[in-house]
Amino acid sequence: MHGGIVDAHHHVWDLGARDQPWLADDGMTPLRRNFTLAELAPEAGATGVTSTVLVQTVTTAEETPELLALAGAHDLVGGVVGWTDLTAPDVAEELARLRELPGGNKLVGIRHQIQSEPDPLWILRRDVLRGLEAVASAGLAYDLVIRPHQLPAATSAAFLLPHLTFVLDHLGKPPVATGERDSWAQYLHALATLPHTTAKLSGLVTEARWDSWTLDDLRPYTETALEVFGPDRLMFGSDWPVCLLASSYGEVVTTAHELTADLTEPERTAVLSGTAKRVYGLG
Repeated sequence: MHGGIVDAHHHVWDLGARDQPWLADDGMTPLRRNFTLAELAPEAGATGVTSTVLVQTVTTAEETPELLALAGAHDLVGGVVGWTDLTAPDVAEELARLRELPGGNKLVGIRHQIQSEPDPLWILRRDVLRGLEAVASAGLAYDLVIRPHQLPAATSAAFLLPHLTFVLDHLGKPPVATGERDSWAQYLHALATLPHTTAKLSGLVTEARWDSWTLDDLRPYTETALEVFGPDRLMFGSDWPVCLLASSYGEVVTTAHELTADLTEPERTAVLSGTAKRVYGLG
């Protein structure tokens, strides 16, 4: 690896500043504390991670400026995927405003918790598509945090927006714990036929059985993703600190190395750094 690894997906939060309502869910107790860049930095350094992408966690306009300010103050963070209300009439102006804030030059993408939207066709609403057009016009990527049943609607949206780069977080959260793959793989393949779509090899350990997952549990999903997207459209992400429910940070990075061990050196470099640098325009 020349130039170090890019961790294209992680979070931080301060529960004193803002609640993270999803941490009330079953099994989330280990995550009910503050997680900071100061905690992540030595972990990153020890595993050869030299740049990261910091991703939003809550659906609130106040969080993104905070993440940008953090990124502006820390060289480790190469980019921020923030949140803004895609359905707002002034979404284009809001994206421009975010860029003017401290650290605003590190805004590289936008995402919304589509996985929590009850409407399976939410992304195809006219006001949402208009917002996605603004994201494309701003030269930003759009991260999809969705579950497998929402992949078809996301694919339809991507078809309608050929100038917007879509980044599928966590491979669309396949059901690793049960080993079921058929419908997910079919949906993933359909999304991947669109050349402006990419995906993250991230979040798989927490879709597996937290206390007993193995490399062999993850491998079929990784191989499917490599087959349909190819290394040049896949990027590694740790999903720290969520990954800590099932794995240490070091173990997640080691797992990424092991799952890409059969690739050529340029292919492995693409997954571990090159794709993220290109897609997010990291310096």
